[in-house]
Amino acid sequence: MVQHYTSLIGVSIQNTWLTIGSFDGLHIGHQHLIRELNDGAHQAGARSVVLSFHPHPTTVLRGRTGAFYLTTPSEKVELLDNLGTDVVITHPFTFELSKSSASEFVLLLLKHLGFRQLWAGSDFALGKGREGNINYLRLLGEELNYQVHVVDPINSDGRTISSSQIRNLLLEGFVEEAKKLLGRPYQVTGEVIHGDGRGKSIGIPTANLETGNEKLIPGAGVYACQVQLMNKLWPAAVNIGTRPTFETSHPRAHIEAHILGYSDDLYSQQISIQFVSRLRGEKRFQSVEELINQVHNDINKTMKIFTNTNIV
Repeated sequence: MVQHYTSLIGVSIQNTWLTIGSFDGLHIGHQHLIRELNDGAHQAGARSVVLSFHPHPTTVLRGRTGAFYLTTPSEKVELLDNLGTDVVITHPFTFELSKSSASEFVLLLLKHLGFRQLWAGSDFALGKGREGNINYLRLLGEELNYQVHVVDPINSDGRTISSSQIRNLLLEGFVEEAKKLLGRPYQVTGEVIHGDGRGKSIGIPTANLETGNEKLIPGAGVYACQVQLMNKLWPAAVNIGTRPTFETSHPRAHIEAHILGYSDDLYSQQISIQFVSRLRGEKRFQSVEELINQVHNDINKTMKIFTNTNIV
């Protein structure tokens, strides 16, 4: 079972192998590095440590706003636990921390983590102005008695996999391509809230999801999804959009899930939606009847996807 700390301060362990990064999304490139780190550390009788940050450094250094996270801190801890990581530290990223020199930060890490190996990608750097690049850290390691191990990146279609690449795919609705790079379906979790009841009035009830303002939501459209509910995965047709057939002013994006085969009350419950395939883009219909016909078509396509792939 992974040990999780919400700050580096107060942690005091020795003989560790360490990697550092935001690791947003924990995509297959991240997973490759961390699996190699975990295996090597355990074979050497050391503990593996992943040091991550929240909020994301770009929110502090560049004022980035909006929903862009691919994983919440708790999701990241769960994924790292599944990979066999011993210790996860989610350290608060602050402007003051960004002003630390590379040597100051390394000394802080040594004090609290006693690391003997630092694992990273070839473009890794830490400290003010990213002065602590791989060459710098190797020279410092000779002085402070630790080694730097560089892991080659994982490529897809000739490009190094990155969290930014996955965000762009999701915003464009390419959830299947994002799944390949994440190694799992993209997932959002939230509370079921009261909507306007329009779905129920036309015989197609939906669960309206409130996900907060940090987690990235895929682009507008209709998706075949899995909904995790009561320890079971249910197929669902999920609409993301501004309801253009009914709303024309001040649109706000909604997430509505029609869960196939489920009819009980879900209000105030937490559910997770896993995106499997995009069925179509968002569309404005000329009549409610036309909308109903299309929604039934979406539901039939969703059923076929799960029947043919045996996902559920």
